[in-house]
Amino acid sequence: MPGTSLTLFAVFLLLVLAAVKPLGLYMANVFEGRPLWLVRAGAPLERLIYRLCGVDPGREMGWKEYALGLLLFNALGGLAVYLLQRCQLWLPLNPQKVANLSPDSAFNTAVSFITNTNWQGYSGESAMSYLTQMAGLAVQNFLSAASGIVVAIVLIRGLARHSVSTIGNVWADLTRATLYVLLPLAMVLALALASQGVIQNFSPYREVTTVEPLTYQQPKTDAAGNPVKDAAGNPVQETVTTHTQTLPMGPIASQESIKELGTNGGGFFNANSAHPYENPTALSNLLEMLAILIIPAALTYTFGRMVGDTRQGWAVLAAMAILFVSLLTVAAWTEQRGNPLLPALGVDQAASASQAGGNMQPTARMTPTRRSAASCRSSRCSWVRSSSVASAPDSIPCSSSRSWVYSSRAS
Repeated sequence: MPGTSLTLFAVFLLLVLAAVKPLGLYMANVFEGRPLWLVRAGAPLERLIYRLCGVDPGREMGWKEYALGLLLFNALGGLAVYLLQRCQLWLPLNPQKVANLSPDSAFNTAVSFITNTNWQGYSGESAMSYLTQMAGLAVQNFLSAASGIVVAIVLIRGLARHSVSTIGNVWADLTRATLYVLLPLAMVLALALASQGVIQNFSPYREVTTVEPLTYQQPKTDAAGNPVKDAAGNPVQETVTTHTQTLPMGPIASQESIKELGTNGGGFFNANSAHPYENPTALSNLLEMLAILIIPAALTYTFGRMVGDTRQGWAVLAAMAILFVSLLTVAAWTEQRGNPLLPALGVDQAASASQAGGNMQPTARMTPTRRSAASCRSSRCSWVRSSSVASAPDSIPCSSSRSWVYSSRAS
């Protein structure tokens, strides 16, 4: 394994460890109700939320009432996400006039986002309006992450309160997790990502002229839009040449930040953080990786603090770190070995100053692609980074989730 890789792994782990104690202590203070400057600053807004919702934050709940409240809260969130997807065509912030999603796709997405699995059966840039992305998916990224945090907190309380029948107030915990933990971190991260080139706007998608014409094949349709078939019943293909490409816009930095902090998988684009509008630089990539781990890692110190023995928290963190480093080592070793079939095609998989080696980043060149009309006319650039081979193939299939896609940056 190259020394640079080991250095990067070490620096990353040190940065995560550096955040554990301060963030873990801060979260313990938030959920134990200790006075903090940020809590004092947000107290008027917190009280307003309780007043509007008719919540008494001081009333403790038993575990059954707490669990029922959490399930009800997420069920209502799932319903809201479902309705947004089913009605987005008639709602504002939809400059591309994106159609409503089908009932099964909308249901799958809603359930996926309230459970924090965020499985995407859609291409975000071509299937979701700005309103659905922000008020539906991004909001649920906050709420599902807050739900996960409060479940960890009540587990800690259950261990710390041996003889008490109550474990806290679900509405107060959800509000504090969102207002004092997730929102401040997401705002800072969103600004940092925007500084690196992650776009944040409400502009319509932009039509730009490509450097070279792109030729692709697509199914031929009749005047009614139905596919034309030959005598054998197979779709008839037609060759199309285009000189333009559509670049997606949207409020991406704000969604990207909470996607990572909440360990959510639902990005603005189908390619998620492999897309340069979500992750344009090495620094943005580092920040996004750190965002994924800092809250889970810091919760171990929160646990130790709330049970009155920080050594227990460090022990849990040590167990997590051993598992993480072990699996990271295996993954890096296997990835950097490369694919034994690729050298025969002229692909350089050796580690060097310009590449990590193996499957991590083979030497590549920019190669034009031929793809479907739907793919080429949406968010994908007409150039993708593909393996450097002696003779490029006539057509390179478009990978929806793993190709590094390059396009001009829009602010």
